[in-house]
Amino acid sequence: MSDQKEVNLSGVRQNKGVWLVKVPKYLSQQWEKATEKGEVGTISIEKYVSKGSLSVCFTLNEELAAMTAVGEKEESLQAPREYPFTMHTAGAQTMAVFSQTDAVTVCVADEVSLEGTVLHRAECRPVVSDSYMKVKRLQVESVKPRRLVQQLDRAVATVFKPVANHDFNLEYEKKKKSEGKMVRADRQQVLDLLFSAFEKHQYYSFKDLVDITKQPVTYLKEIMREIGVCNRKGAHKCTWELKPEYRHYQPSEEEEQKSP
Repeated sequence: MSDQKEVNLSGVRQNKGVWLVKVPKYLSQQWEKATEKGEVGTISIEKYVSKGSLSVCFTLNEELAAMTAVGEKEESLQAPREYPFTMHTAGAQTMAVFSQTDAVTVCVADEVSLEGTVLHRAECRPVVSDSYMKVKRLQVESVKPRRLVQQLDRAVATVFKPVANHDFNLEYEKKKKSEGKMVRADRQQVLDLLFSAFEKHQYYSFKDLVDITKQPVTYLKEIMREIGVCNRKGAHKCTWELKPEYRHYQPSEEEEQKSP
């Protein structure tokens, strides 16, 4: 069966215009307390010809201003009654208001009707007063998580005890102290260490070369620029290898074919 429903478009033929108004949640809850044909409030509209704007204000019915709050004993809680509108233009958007009536019998489907197109958008904001601040305070307190106070028979033992210094800090200080400050060694001695290392592997990261030679970074980089090259791309990116004239290994078959 198809879920498609027919829409009553009588609102279009009658050219009905409606206002889309955003109201506070507690205000809509107060409206629900009204009787079926009861009055929830009044709206006053003033038009300023010079400014070309509207001044709209909603006044809540006094009977619906009384609110019930959890924890309030003798003191009564009153909702704000005055709500000026903050007007907004509908802009380039085309919005409409639909209503749906429940089916009376199984044979009759639910009816969806177009009530009208939105001409104005507005926000219904209360006037900041003592009653409004009290309502907001109770709303904030209602969403706060409840704290539970429980008396313990014995102290809770925990494995996380404060320490003066952590193990990894002690290990780092020990390693730093054992290695000491890097001092420049003889140039030939550094070259021997480098050539010996490159006899084992073709590529090294610069950090590995520092660990092997125990030399300052600036001094070691100066030597490596003379005897090696840093790969900027490819599978061995950011690694160092010896220049062709310092390599001990044989060139590949492709390099031999290229050579005259």
